[in-house]
Amino acid sequence: MLEASELILNADNSIYHLNLLPENIADTIIVVGDQNRVGRVSKHFDTIEVKRERREFFTHTGVLNGKRITVLSTGIGADNIDIVLNELDALANIDFKTRTINKELKQLKIVRIGTSGAIQPDIPVDSFVLSEYALGFDGVLHYYENDGIVNDAFAKAFVEYTDWSSKKPWPYLVKSGEQLRNKLASNRIRYGVTITNSGFYGPQGRQLRLTLQDKTLNDKLTSFRHDDLRITNMEMESSAIYALSKLMGHQAVSLNCIIANRVLGEFSKTPLKTIDKLITYTLEKLTVD
Repeated sequence: MLEASELILNADNSIYHLNLLPENIADTIIVVGDQNRVGRVSKHFDTIEVKRERREFFTHTGVLNGKRITVLSTGIGADNIDIVLNELDALANIDFKTRTINKELKQLKIVRIGTSGAIQPDIPVDSFVLSEYALGFDGVLHYYENDGIVNDAFAKAFVEYTDWSSKKPWPYLVKSGEQLRNKLASNRIRYGVTITNSGFYGPQGRQLRLTLQDKTLNDKLTSFRHDDLRITNMEMESSAIYALSKLMGHQAVSLNCIIANRVLGEFSKTPLKTIDKLITYTLEKLTVD
């Protein structure tokens, strides 16, 4: 039995941070960083049955074209993903009354719709990138047993190529869920390796008043190649989503709306319009059998 200090529930028996009951979530879950984006997704639903919120975690569950879907805001960063993924899995696979893990485990389908910056000159703003792989600089995975889910050869080659500082977390590469990836694929989508950074400024090579530890890192990210893979874009959540989903037996895919190109110094003139196009694309793909 899980202790009260480990599986923390609210007075209404909902999970601690997300403020949700098991029946509040669907098996297909869209996660977005910005809570204001939840409504941009759920406005497409035919019906909405659940609206709950706490802190930055806003949740709407409804039905579109006969398919039940949950959309949930995670806030920014891999640390928040550790909360969201563990609590979603608890909602799906733990009996809150007995505080025991269910004998039959449920597999969730988790799709991130997020914004991202490209680091290759041939990936234009307002395009879409599906993260075939996520390369994590966040370190979340290292707190869990993770044998067999990471590409150690890629990480070693990357560390050697970039002269990676030993003071930083060891990078880890995790692949997206194959079945879900195939469902979301089309000729409108580019594929690549997406970096998950631990911050927005220094960790992504932005320098305002503080001096960067490695001013050439972004150039190294652009030029690095291993086994015909290249790094295409960077953001702040995908690697933790992939890693924890893989460990828990869930399918996960990250779809990225490119609103900036760091190499060219460009930023989208219509980011909200592009995000809405990616939302529409994702919902169409998820609701077609």
